[in-house]
Amino acid sequence: MHNYNRKLIYLIAILVIYVSCFVGFIFYSVTNFAFTDFYKRLDLRRNIAAEKFLNSKSASQADQWSLDFIENLNNQHEFLVEFDSNGTILRGQGFHQELWDKINKKGSSNFKSGNQFYSTKYFSQNGRKYIVGASAENYFYTHHLAYLRNLLIISLILGILFIFVVSVFMKRSFLKPILTMMKEVQEIGSENLYKRLDEDKYKGELHGLSLTFNRMLTRLETSFETQKNFISNASHELNTPLTSIIGQADLALSKERTTAEYQRTLFKIIESAEHLEKKTKALLLLARTGFVNNATAFSPVRIDQIVMDAELTVKAINDKFKIITDFSLLPDDSMRLKVNGNAILLQLALSNIISNACKYSSDRTAYIALGALDNKVFILI
Repeated sequence: MHNYNRKLIYLIAILVIYVSCFVGFIFYSVTNFAFTDFYKRLDLRRNIAAEKFLNSKSASQADQWSLDFIENLNNQHEFLVEFDSNGTILRGQGFHQELWDKINKKGSSNFKSGNQFYSTKYFSQNGRKYIVGASAENYFYTHHLAYLRNLLIISLILGILFIFVVSVFMKRSFLKPILTMMKEVQEIGSENLYKRLDEDKYKGELHGLSLTFNRMLTRLETSFETQKNFISNASHELNTPLTSIIGQADLALSKERTTAEYQRTLFKIIESAEHLEKKTKALLLLARTGFVNNATAFSPVRIDQIVMDAELTVKAINDKFKIITDFSLLPDDSMRLKVNGNAILLQLALSNIISNACKYSSDRTAYIALGALDNKVFILI
C-alpha cells in the first residue's frame, strides 16, 4: 500500500509539473508575441518620426500620413538626440538622458523601461549623428497580460486542486474493492475455511484474483480436513491392533511358556501387525487426498474396479464396516463403465464417501449400486 501511495504521489507531481509548464509556456508565448508585435509597431512610428525630424521638406506630409493612417499608441512620444563621435549628447528633443546607456549608438535597439517601451535607430546626415526613437506604453502588456497572468495562475491553482481531488477519488475507487477483499480474507481462519470470497462482487482482474484465492482456500480446506480425518481415524483405528499386540506380548512375557505357546503368540502378533499395516496403508492412502497433484493427466479407468478398490480400503480401515454392493445394473458391455479420470482421486473420493456412509449409518452398513446409461456412469451410495 505504501508503494502504491508513493507511485500515486509521483503521478500527481508529474501532472502538476506538466500543467505548470504548459501554463508557463502559454504565458511566455503570448508575452513574447505581444512584445514582438508591439516593437514592430514602434519601429514603424520611429521611422515616421525620423522622416519628420530629419527631412523637413516632407515633414508635414509625413505628419499628415501618420495622422490619417496610423493611430497613436498609448502615451506615445518621439524623440531626437544628436551626439558626437565620443558619444556625448549635443542636443536632445523629448529625450530622457538616463536612457542613453541602453541605446545602441550604431544601429537599432529595442528595450523597456518601466511600463514604457522604446525603439531607437542610428541615423547619419550631413556629417552629423542622430538617434531617433519612439516610445509608448504597451496597453496589452500592462492590462491584458496582467489579466491573462492572473487568469492562468487561478487556472493553475484550480487545475492542481482538480488533479488532487480526482487522484484521491480514483485512489479510493481503486483501493475500495482491494480493501474490501483484504477485510474478507482477514476474516477467514482455520476455524472457518469453508468461507469464500464473493466472486460476483469483483470485476476485471480482481474477479480473477478472487477466483484464484477461492481455489486456494478449497485446497487448504481439503488439506485441513484430510489432516483432521487422518488424526481422527488414526487415533481410533490404530489403537485396537496396537493394544492387541502389546497385550499379547505382555501375556507371553508374564511367565515361562512352551515353544508352541510362544509360536502361537508370535503368530497372533504377526496377524495383528499385518492388520495394523493394512489400516496404516489405507489411512495413508486417504491422507493423500489433499496432496495429489491436480495437474495429473486423466486417462480411461474402470469405475467398477475403482468401487471395489474403495470398498477394500474402507474395510481395511475398520473391519466393522459393512458394504453391500449391487452390480445388477451393470451393462453387458464393460467398456461402457470406462470414464476419463484420475484413478487415485476417484478412489479417494469414493473411499471418503463410503466411509462416511458407514460411519453415520445406524448399523454401520453402506449400500452401493453401480450402473450405466448411454454415455454416463452413475454410482448410488
